[in-house]
Amino acid sequence: MCTQTQNKLANAIRFLSIDAVQQANSGHPGAPMGMADIAEVLWRDYLQHNPADPCWPNRDRFVLSNGHASMLLYSLLHLTGYDVSIEDLKQFRQLHSKTPGHPELGYTPGVETTTGPLGQGIANAVGMAIAEKTLAATFNRSGFPVVDHFTYTFLGDGCLMEGISHEVCSLAGTLKLNKLIAFYDDNQISIDGDVQGWFTDDTAQRFEAYGWHVIRAIDGHSRPAIKAAIEQAHQQTSKPTLIICRTTIGYGSPNKAGTASSHGAPLGNDEIALTRQQLGWEYPPFEIPEEIYQPWNAIERGAEQQLRWEQALREYAKQYPELALQLNQRLSNQPTGSFSSVINEYIQHLNNNPAEIATRQASQNVLNIIGPVLPELMGGSADLAPSNLTYWSGSKPINEYPAGNYIHYGVREFGMTAIANGIALHGGFRPYTATFLMFCEYAQNAVRMAALMKLPQILIYTHDSIGLGEDGPTHQPVEQLAALRATPNLSVWRPCCQVETAVAWQQAILQQNKPTALVLSRQNLHQHSRTSEQLTCIQRGGYILRSNSQSPELLLIATGSEVTLAVEAWQVLTAQGFNVNVISMPSTDTFDKQPDEYKQQVLPNHVRQRIAIEASIDDYWRKYVGLDGLIMGMNSFGESAPAKQLFDYFGFTVEKLISMSLSLLQADK
Repeated sequence: MCTQTQNKLANAIRFLSIDAVQQANSGHPGAPMGMADIAEVLWRDYLQHNPADPCWPNRDRFVLSNGHASMLLYSLLHLTGYDVSIEDLKQFRQLHSKTPGHPELGYTPGVETTTGPLGQGIANAVGMAIAEKTLAATFNRSGFPVVDHFTYTFLGDGCLMEGISHEVCSLAGTLKLNKLIAFYDDNQISIDGDVQGWFTDDTAQRFEAYGWHVIRAIDGHSRPAIKAAIEQAHQQTSKPTLIICRTTIGYGSPNKAGTASSHGAPLGNDEIALTRQQLGWEYPPFEIPEEIYQPWNAIERGAEQQLRWEQALREYAKQYPELALQLNQRLSNQPTGSFSSVINEYIQHLNNNPAEIATRQASQNVLNIIGPVLPELMGGSADLAPSNLTYWSGSKPINEYPAGNYIHYGVREFGMTAIANGIALHGGFRPYTATFLMFCEYAQNAVRMAALMKLPQILIYTHDSIGLGEDGPTHQPVEQLAALRATPNLSVWRPCCQVETAVAWQQAILQQNKPTALVLSRQNLHQHSRTSEQLTCIQRGGYILRSNSQSPELLLIATGSEVTLAVEAWQVLTAQGFNVNVISMPSTDTFDKQPDEYKQQVLPNHVRQRIAIEASIDDYWRKYVGLDGLIMGMNSFGESAPAKQLFDYFGFTVEKLISMSLSLLQADK
């Protein structure tokens, strides 16, 4: 194909992007114009994908980490044959369109992950590359590379300025993710202008220090140079590759190329006309001639690639039937058939065999039970495995065992959570990650992205309150529960004992369309006796744990370690002749989704005397106790002291709870 035609193929990306941004009167034309040549080479010559089946398991993954350049991706999807029409491009950034302002998982066929918060796309890509490498080590056999694909990502200056890029790229080098290839759009421009005023890192040396293979100073507008760099990257067997491409932002615009003015605003009709003239683009807005569509169309090539893989998979199944069955089960992202019976039997066993242990220990015990029947579990902790207790008897670190199931993430809470999002997005694994509850603050935006994308990651947060004691207020997460519970599409469980912990794990595994946070104690917690009916009701998020009347005068609502406090107060109040119910509420969001009839049984409207008890910010509980109720909670940071002293100091005592209860009961009489 002649150079002029190849340039036209790249220009198709440029003008679809320019025209869509102009029509929306909003968006970022500069990066799509600058990266169009790189994208044309990668997508037409190398990317293994099938537009007719965007979920084909062995496709290459493509992640646009600089998600503001979304029109680059939408143009590529349209041109190569995905279900993204010209009309969809014309609806760029409009309500309910397939082409939102940033790539959104589930909106657009072919979009692998939601990107926009800079740096998280490269983190997701690292997770995808980890998943590919580990699955390949588990299932591939000689002559049968049934898991064999690359992860490609585009990233810009902003991605590399974000701290998360340091976290995840460092780990990628350590893990030798040779099938991860990143293209750095080195255009030296960000929103504020020339980055030389605030970003002068030697990026090449930085990545070489991480253990990456770095290809420097590639002309990002030269097809031969781009192609040679990709060929070189494909030869790597032990390192991820960074291809540094020098490009011009807004390439082709006579007056705005190379300047920040092309970054985040439409070019304007006059400048677009000049750009058409400059690049020799003779077609009106949104018009692509057939001679350009034809060499872009990847449907036939993609179908052939997928067919060859499916044929190989059938031969693989003949020789390795058990492995093939396991691979199909893993890629279905559904728990294996024995999980339900195993966890139900274990919950019943725990209920019949009380033990006073920390819920973090109870969580590890659950892992030892379910781990053998859930080979898809991929665990990890941010350098706190001995404290989070995420390492179970069958854990095998992937840095030691290529087909392992555990990642030592190091002190990288944000990177860990975003990498695990990428693992979940890839498929074949059910990731769980862990840190102290206080340090989920570092990871909060990746938690939010998991919730936004409805990814079934399991987030383990231990040391859940002032109950962690001597480490003091820097480690005592008084506000974190409220923040997690306020996040849409995130389920939060704070169990009060080993039984509730096992149920929380059960619900987290069964949950396929949202992340779940398990908030666990450092200190030992008492196990309360339960009837079979109460045991069944735990999964509803809130239930009556103690009752002495069908007509209660007072409701005590508690979670976690504070449930014992409520039960002890209940015993005293019951002895004094008061009718009181204790409500254990391990998961408020789960309880809120129950039918009104059940919620009325647990929290009847006519009982206005209510007290919520939780060693966390108190304002959250107002929705359950109303204006007439009281809250025993925190409204300050903690202190450094043994846990028992702290609970006494901050007023979490049976005596105070009884006093608060009597103030409501006696006022009512």
